[in-house]
Amino acid sequence: MGKVAVISLAIAALSVLLGERIVNFRKRLLASNELVQNHLPNCVALKNLDSGSEDITILGNGLVFISTGLKYPGMPSSDVIGKIYTLDMKDPRMKPAEVRMPRNFDLESFNPHGISVYIDPSDDAIYLFVVSHPQHKSQIELFKFVEDNHSLEHLKTIKHELLHSVNDIVVVGVDSFYATNDHYFTHEIFKGLVEPFLAQPWSNVVYYSPEEVKVVSEGYYFANGINISPDKRHIYVADLFDHNVHVLERKEDNALVSVKSVAVGSLCDNIEVEPESGDLWLGCHPNGLKLFMFDPKDPPGSEVIQIQNIHSDKPEVTQVYADDGHVLSGSTVAATYGGKLLIGTLFHKTLCCDLK
Repeated sequence: MGKVAVISLAIAALSVLLGERIVNFRKRLLASNELVQNHLPNCVALKNLDSGSEDITILGNGLVFISTGLKYPGMPSSDVIGKIYTLDMKDPRMKPAEVRMPRNFDLESFNPHGISVYIDPSDDAIYLFVVSHPQHKSQIELFKFVEDNHSLEHLKTIKHELLHSVNDIVVVGVDSFYATNDHYFTHEIFKGLVEPFLAQPWSNVVYYSPEEVKVVSEGYYFANGINISPDKRHIYVADLFDHNVHVLERKEDNALVSVKSVAVGSLCDNIEVEPESGDLWLGCHPNGLKLFMFDPKDPPGSEVIQIQNIHSDKPEVTQVYADDGHVLSGSTVAATYGGKLLIGTLFHKTLCCDLK
């Protein structure tokens, strides 16, 4: 075979491979997905939260913690520095209040992502764990919430080589948690170009404690939101690019064993769990291509999905809210309290709606 023929075959093979990878990536992004509007009654935008509210968590007494101002590579963002807000769901004014940060804390590099709260049963002290990305790195900031003056006391920064690309965490003790790594690589070029092109299940879940840090679950295309069941026996992980939620059983040594996965038909981000019913609430991206190729004239939509009876043989997956992006763009989280639904976004506003 001549040299020209060999080169031609090589080019043809590479073209086929490139085409197959592009088709596969479009499938992962649900790039052809068209959204049908499905709005809820009495939706209002919350004040002070126009620069995103990537993660939201609600305590049993109605106190809400909200992270805002995330700057994520490849995603739209504002120039607003990262902040933490609270909201009282029992207050009819529904006005978010900025939490005062400690003076000794580097606010300029604070880039909050996923959050989780731990309440110490011995004294009801509230500890807030925040994933942060200073200079696009990953670390966990641990704060104590001081309710009297509505402030955060910074306790420590947690770093580890296994916590290299953290997206979200769920706290299981005063200094222990599970965390998702959404990428395998740490270099921005490899994370942003090589991994999407290869689309391999290389991301994972890590367990952290001062005594032990270990990978406890692997095989995710993009491990994103993570949370825990009300009885603390199961962990839930959203795989953004595989369009499902994994159910994992916790073992005594904090290892995780796969039980099942539930298809959700969307690129789901954070997971919130309703304490009484155990229902899962997911903030999702119905079309990932619109998110990555942001066009203000055709913005990425928003979708909220509820999963009921997730441990049964037939979990019920329901779309509760959907918008084409003109009312709410880039939803990442949904949380409920007292018949109301909070919907947070990556870079847009935050809605509070009445549930039907």
